[in-house]
Amino acid sequence: MADAGAPAATIGLPIVLIGPMGAGKSRVGARLAASVGAPFVDTDALVEGRYGPIEEIFAREGEEYFRVVERELVTEALGEQAVVSLGGGSVLHPDTRRELADLPVVWLQVSADVVATRLAGGNRPLLAEGGLARWVAIQGERAPIYASLADLEIDTSRRSVARIVEQITGHFGGTR
Repeated sequence: MADAGAPAATIGLPIVLIGPMGAGKSRVGARLAASVGAPFVDTDALVEGRYGPIEEIFAREGEEYFRVVERELVTEALGEQAVVSLGGGSVLHPDTRRELADLPVVWLQVSADVVATRLAGGNRPLLAEGGLARWVAIQGERAPIYASLADLEIDTSRRSVARIVEQITGHFGGTR
């Protein structure tokens, strides 16, 4: 039986959420951050806040430029004592992978049938041509990278955000 007067276990920060688009990184990240009393940093939101909508960056400057901008903001975000949600492709950069090596990383996964409903009507630039088949191909290409970085893997397809947050905090040590 735990001592009621003992301090709660603390979760190390930053804690990083990775995974494909539509896996729930933003929703889970915001709830996890609130749960542990930490800020939430979404690198896609950072990009949009500083450079405009991601689909416009892709259209105007191309994916290569987007990845340079994204990399800069990922480095910034990983320096924060926060829950950090990375864009799905940010793990493609070797420097990002090196930075993640010593951090707690959660790979949020989702099935193709569930992601189809989550992404319906969206404007994700990498899905503009190819739709769900393109998502499946991207996920297949990135899965080995996600797996190599992850300390914890969670399928978000049929689980509540609250349950996912409980699993993460339980795995990494509780509250802040």
